[in-house]
Amino acid sequence: MSAVTGSLGKGCGLKPRKAVIAVAGFGTRFLPATKVVPKELLPIVNKPVVQYLVEEAVTSGVTDIILVTRSGTQTVGDHFDSSRELEIHLEEQKKHDYADAVRAVSKMANVAVVRQGRHLPYGNGTPLLAARSFLDRGEPFVYMFGDDLVLSETPCVKQLIDVFVEHKPAAVIAFQDMPMPEATRYGLARLKKGTEPKELEYIVEKPSVADAPSTLAQLGRFVLPWRTIEILERQPVGKGNELWLTDANHTLCREGRVIAHQIEGTWYTTGDPLRYLIANVEYALRDREIGEEFAAYLGKLKLSKA
Repeated sequence: MSAVTGSLGKGCGLKPRKAVIAVAGFGTRFLPATKVVPKELLPIVNKPVVQYLVEEAVTSGVTDIILVTRSGTQTVGDHFDSSRELEIHLEEQKKHDYADAVRAVSKMANVAVVRQGRHLPYGNGTPLLAARSFLDRGEPFVYMFGDDLVLSETPCVKQLIDVFVEHKPAAVIAFQDMPMPEATRYGLARLKKGTEPKELEYIVEKPSVADAPSTLAQLGRFVLPWRTIEILERQPVGKGNELWLTDANHTLCREGRVIAHQIEGTWYTTGDPLRYLIANVEYALRDREIGEEFAAYLGKLKLSKA
């Protein structure tokens, strides 16, 4: 595998085999830590956030990964490339388990990297325009936001793919029920009445509690059709002069069925320091090597308000 810009294989009909992962942000809320290190390479326990996403996609049946990074960065792609010097060093030190772990990262999937050029508008729909040459016309694909993690027995991406294959909608979007007022930090689903599985009418971005159409919050997991690319190519920028995927999804909802899948599992966003720390704690508690000791340590803490 080579984590460099290049061509990937053909799509596989109805079942998505490619995943686009957006890792093009500046990580502003983590500065100065993200001045040099992309936010998606910050660790959750001992693996960077983006590796969890690639692993989730691969265990869901995805074979090709397209990482969309911002101009001027290459370290995300480097993480998934081979590191022969490091592997040799670890083998010489007889640290075979670490060598195997490093080697496995470069063999997980067929990975390509594309830079999101400065000529494109900013926004969460833009990475799909940057990745369009890696996708085949007519093929569905997975789209993942680079700062969202999901802990679940069945990988979140597999849940969406299974729904997509069974019901053959235009798209499937992941949602999780959230308490108020936390839910108003995200886009909330308005569902079409009398539909099963639940169909999306539209999404209300960060509404007030009074205006919230539901408590189903959208997270960064999608199965989308090629039609999304066509919509985004013609779509004007929206709020904040950004190109919004939500606007494209509204068009899909008007043209056909978009299923709002309430995921099995727990969504953790790593987009700000507080929620990043929460995700680290949750993943650390489930870690086979340190989970028990970490839980014991947390149990001894005497917590008080500052």
